[in-house]
Amino acid sequence: MKVLIVGSGYVGLTTGSALAYLGHEVTLLDKNEEKIMRLRDGEVPIYERGLSEVLDESKQNIQFISSWNDFDSNVDIVIIAVGTPNKGNGDVDLSYVETVAKSIGEKLDEKSNPIIVNKSTVPIGSARRVKSIIEDELKKRNILKEIDVASNPEFLREGEALFDTFYPDRIVIGTESERAKNSLLNLYQPILEQTFTPPRAVKRPEGFPLPSVITTSPTSAELIKYAANSFLAMKISFINEFAGLAELVGADITEVAKGIGLDKRIGSRFLNAGIGWGGSCFGKDTAAILHTASQYNYEMPLVEATVKTNYKQRELVIRKLQSELKVLRGATIGILGLAFKPNTDDLRDAPSLDIIRGLIELGANVKVFDPVAMENCKKQYPDINVIYTESVEELFEGCDGIVLVTEWEEFLHLPYQNLAERMKKKLIVDGRNVLDKELLKKSGIIYRGIGRG
Repeated sequence: MKVLIVGSGYVGLTTGSALAYLGHEVTLLDKNEEKIMRLRDGEVPIYERGLSEVLDESKQNIQFISSWNDFDSNVDIVIIAVGTPNKGNGDVDLSYVETVAKSIGEKLDEKSNPIIVNKSTVPIGSARRVKSIIEDELKKRNILKEIDVASNPEFLREGEALFDTFYPDRIVIGTESERAKNSLLNLYQPILEQTFTPPRAVKRPEGFPLPSVITTSPTSAELIKYAANSFLAMKISFINEFAGLAELVGADITEVAKGIGLDKRIGSRFLNAGIGWGGSCFGKDTAAILHTASQYNYEMPLVEATVKTNYKQRELVIRKLQSELKVLRGATIGILGLAFKPNTDDLRDAPSLDIIRGLIELGANVKVFDPVAMENCKKQYPDINVIYTESVEELFEGCDGIVLVTEWEEFLHLPYQNLAERMKKKLIVDGRNVLDKELLKKSGIIYRGIGRG
């Protein structure tokens, strides 16, 4: 199928590379000319595991453009994957989506009639909004036709986005149009039937079951996305709330999480206590659904508590440092990891940033190390007064305390006993509960986890 994807962020670029790998003819449109030029030169502008390899394997099926003047109106499907940022009051800024819809309406002719797909996370009612904008633009040129619009939300984990694209739990298609439903089923047929040869960089898990398909109304599809992210965020905040009690009574939250996670009704995923969630989705989506609820004068106290509990966890790290060092002014603290999660360079709503700002406000000197995200941090936050280090050895040197913020695989296997010898005080705050507590304590290291007795 011929597919146009508008937007080359995490969702657009991941989706485009996967569809091209499956054999579809993909055109990726982004008005950022610099980004498009880099993509044409084979350079991937974001860090996502396996993305460079998959793009290289599928380069014969994907092209990159930066202008609507190069738009081919004979495409079968147009996927909207542009940003939907928060306005600041919880509401979602739909201006990028609406601009794309207007451009589509201006460029379609009487013969072309592609399926329009919302893949961006958008408020309830956005499919109807996109449809009306496109049809209004067509009417201005005396083209009277009905446009088929579908909501097809993504459920991608950054760092594992390609894996989740090729091997999803489910694909949700929200549309009132039988034609749109059938087109999307055709688009995803290789994934639904798992008939493709797996990419070398993204292997198919052994015994992988075929994905489910949910076909529903656009409204339900839009709400599914918000409900899914709110629930996952709530699982993390739930275990973090119990982590606070575990510390008071002397229990270990990692054992508690294992004990309840083995219950199939609960499940073990997203029951990892620590400094909480970050990234572009959970914070924005919980704020958006709370804003939507407020428009209907409807209260959602569980979601409200989810958000409140999450941001308390970031303050908890600083309190743990204070309890050991007493005064942070003049102390040197090392931050191990900047990205909001492993296998990405994304710093959106990263817990590290709030922790760093809090430490600086209290007068601490802050050193940082991340294997991937430091360049992004330098560019996006030039005013943050931190020392960027080139290695973990340099990070540990002369520190009064270390905070593990991002659980990169390489951080799980560092020689902490040797590294601690470089510190002024052997204090490690494990913000992700991933280190061997007993081993570190036997080595004379002061270990502080989250909810570990």
